[in-house]
Amino acid sequence: MELSEDQLIEAIARVLSGEEPGVVVGIGDDAAVVERGSGQPVLTTDLLVEGVHFERASISARDLGAKAITVNVSDIAAMAASPRYALVSLAVPLDVDAAWVMELYGGIREACAEHALALVGGDTNRAELIVLSVAVVGEVAPGRALTRSGARPGDRIVVTGSLGAAAGGFALSRAHPSRAAAALSEPWGRELLEALARPVARVGEAKVLASAGVTAMMDLSDGLAKDLSRLCLASGVGARVRTADVPVAAALVEGAEMLGVDALALALSGGEDYELLATMPAEGFEPARAELREGFGVALTEVGEIVAGEGMIAVDADGAEAPLEPAGWDHFPRGSLGA
Repeated sequence: MELSEDQLIEAIARVLSGEEPGVVVGIGDDAAVVERGSGQPVLTTDLLVEGVHFERASISARDLGAKAITVNVSDIAAMAASPRYALVSLAVPLDVDAAWVMELYGGIREACAEHALALVGGDTNRAELIVLSVAVVGEVAPGRALTRSGARPGDRIVVTGSLGAAAGGFALSRAHPSRAAAALSEPWGRELLEALARPVARVGEAKVLASAGVTAMMDLSDGLAKDLSRLCLASGVGARVRTADVPVAAALVEGAEMLGVDALALALSGGEDYELLATMPAEGFEPARAELREGFGVALTEVGEIVAGEGMIAVDADGAEAPLEPAGWDHFPRGSLGA
């Protein structure tokens, strides 16, 4: 990289220049100073590591920057909170040039603007691979944060949007070049890659669900099966999932044969969807579904119900039952930490 660290920080500050509400001291000092809101602070952080979460050749710097912000905002949304401030730290190897970094921060700026999020600081460093770390501070009214631990027997299990498209995009990015080229000539192929590169954080949708009486909520980062198992564990309950009702992304269904994947399996365990998974009383479902459809153009689908006990059961279209294993993305598969 042809710029020194100070020059790089100055260039980043220019990309991000502009006054932000609530920011007293922003980028360029030892620490940021921000105004404290009237609600309770909600904090989250996330890492994107080259070779683990992305490949440099398969995602643009701008998309990577936007995604890094979005996945953190999604965590804030899952608590029914509003994002306010962000900190971004970046480590890059020697072969990354300043233009790539500026493009990355261009994507960060776009995503921050979309969510009225002020970027107030961070850090830069050298590493063997690209490591992008984002922390976001949000705010929620006192006592109104939604967690994973409130699900009750009889609650309906619901998800926003459709599932599996990002996992399909990941499969496409790893496909043989000739197969990938053929897929990208089709609208469904481009849609799958877009889902992987540019997820959507359901901030407004989360507030609708909170108002509808949701009892527990989280975002779907590691797959429906794995994340639902986490919600059930936190709530001390079990679940029955009607697999025929799982909203598999249409683009994934269309491209599954060419990609050689099982569309339903990816929808259940592929991960990277960043849709909302929630539980709610039966009477709240229809009003919430109508409001999401009319206000956001987003579907809300009931996929099962919470039951007493523990474990998860998958029920197919014929009524046959089988255990639903909590398969999904795992950064530390069994044995990887010496266990």
